[in-house]
Amino acid sequence: MTMNSLNGAAATSDTNNTPHPQRSTTSSPPQPERLICGVDFGTTFSGVAFTCTATPLDVDIIKQWPGGNGITSDKVPTEIGYFAAPSSGSSTPTSNGGSPEIVTKWGFQFAPSEPRLRCIKLFLDRAQPLPHFVSPLDTAAQLRKFDRTVMDAVSDYLTAIYKHTMDTLTRRYGETFMAQAQTEFVLTVPAVWSDAAKNATLQAAERAGMGSRHTMKLISEPEAAAVYTLKAIQPNHLKVGDNFIVCDAGGGTVDLIAYTITHLSPLRVEESAVGTGGLCGSAFLNYRFEDFVKNRIGDELYNHMRANKAKTWNMGLKYFEEFVKRNFNEDESTEVNVPFPGLPDDESVGLDSGFLVMSHEEVREIFEPVVKGVIDLVDGQVQQIRERGKSVTGIVLVGGFGGSDALYKRMKAFFNNAAPPPPYEETPSNGVSHHPEPIEVMHPMYAWTAVVRGAVLRGLEGSMVVSRRIARSYGTSYATVFDEHVHPVKDRYWSPLWERWMVSDRMQWHIMKGDQISEHTPISFHYTRNFRPGQSLIVEDELIACDDEDNPPDAYDPSLINVCTLITDLNAVPKHCFSRLTTTKGVEFDNLDFTLDMRVESAGLVFELKVDGVRYGSVEAKFH
Repeated sequence: MTMNSLNGAAATSDTNNTPHPQRSTTSSPPQPERLICGVDFGTTFSGVAFTCTATPLDVDIIKQWPGGNGITSDKVPTEIGYFAAPSSGSSTPTSNGGSPEIVTKWGFQFAPSEPRLRCIKLFLDRAQPLPHFVSPLDTAAQLRKFDRTVMDAVSDYLTAIYKHTMDTLTRRYGETFMAQAQTEFVLTVPAVWSDAAKNATLQAAERAGMGSRHTMKLISEPEAAAVYTLKAIQPNHLKVGDNFIVCDAGGGTVDLIAYTITHLSPLRVEESAVGTGGLCGSAFLNYRFEDFVKNRIGDELYNHMRANKAKTWNMGLKYFEEFVKRNFNEDESTEVNVPFPGLPDDESVGLDSGFLVMSHEEVREIFEPVVKGVIDLVDGQVQQIRERGKSVTGIVLVGGFGGSDALYKRMKAFFNNAAPPPPYEETPSNGVSHHPEPIEVMHPMYAWTAVVRGAVLRGLEGSMVVSRRIARSYGTSYATVFDEHVHPVKDRYWSPLWERWMVSDRMQWHIMKGDQISEHTPISFHYTRNFRPGQSLIVEDELIACDDEDNPPDAYDPSLINVCTLITDLNAVPKHCFSRLTTTKGVEFDNLDFTLDMRVESAGLVFELKVDGVRYGSVEAKFH
């Protein structure tokens, strides 16, 4: 006999409330049109795509953004800043709970020298490392100055995205249609995001007005990319049993998931390796370029330019971002002239007529470690699949950095070369490796918007993933009868209800890291609870996780991860489901056996309460 231990606090709801179908003798009223909006909330850039169920083949990308001066862009910078409202403020101020009014700027609205919060998304997941160019102290100082939190900043940014999206949709479809249509949002999150960070994303989106967490959907970024790209190449390339790796190389992060094709019509896949990721996106090219400029022209001139000539620096960085970074080709040995107007000529450092001259080799050295970081991540996924005795059919390269021709060619050289290995060299050329069989690298159209397009398709058609690999082990702690041959004597305690020695904080692991499960098949946690007369029927339990590759411990350990507190209201359970028991001393109490079912979806956990197989309501979860 086991009894789960109690833990916990208040919670937020995260459940599946699916209505039961009802019979009707009359014809059903026409269903309102649905507008599906995909939101790719990225580290450095964010994007929005949408479609209407009346025209599902037409997926549109929002390209006009506030502050863009009429320039079209598939995405908008993930940047937000706060400023004291001027007395005659031309911008719309927002109030902050009685504090002085502030003006919020976002995306393209900043002047070059204005401070802003960058990579704010990364602060939602404390388990993920921050890149070296993001300062937690500077971020905290900017937030504290205007009495904001990270959650406030993320919510404010998503609010701006939401309002601009709704304005764009109203312009497109008209107010009458919008008043009748049902608008649904699908948000993307990294594959390696923690459960708490996924929940925080839902909270921020709910605060932004995108709906309740019950109606919004989350999808991992590489899965969204897979939804779009695998459908795009489906007519000619896919076969049942093929394994594909989707590499979403963005601005700050690189996300990967591998899939096996299980069915072609309709297209269905299963995860064949646990999702991985890392900080090696294209933003690191910008910061390597910054280091290069500083080293080339010297600290004194560089610091003077950054402090007094912000437009000069921003022009050079913009040229590197929009021309050099996007067009660099290792096969074309040409020098690059980066504009830095206003800097004095200095032949010794390559400054001539307001341009900084960069050789082809210098540009290649900026790219080299970042490109290698992406290839190493993808190769790790390849090895995971090969360790299971399977081969990789193709690699789909998407995302902002995924659109780089240099990255594509290097990956193609690395993975699509089945020739025998070259003669031994002390210094390998370009780090090119040779694999047992060639792997095709695919570079689909609309690589930068593949994720947000896939999010729209997910909302329109549902999930195409039939099973997933679990990224961590999940379990619960419980109490059980003391066994002197198994348990330390110091851990035992006397239970007056069970009238025997017990031990608590034993671990039961319900699913292990790397296991493959279907989101339609729940994982059940069994509980036995005792209640004295008048005792509250609202109970709390901890969902615990372990990231170790080896077997997790048998007893609770402080190094384990407390994922969330599950808060279950048993008041809805009929009284006849409880058993009335009496101790030898005449103390009466009620006993109930029940289960909590957990379903693992693309980017979230969903819980519900069952007794004897009957569902009796939702389970609230407070993520830590």
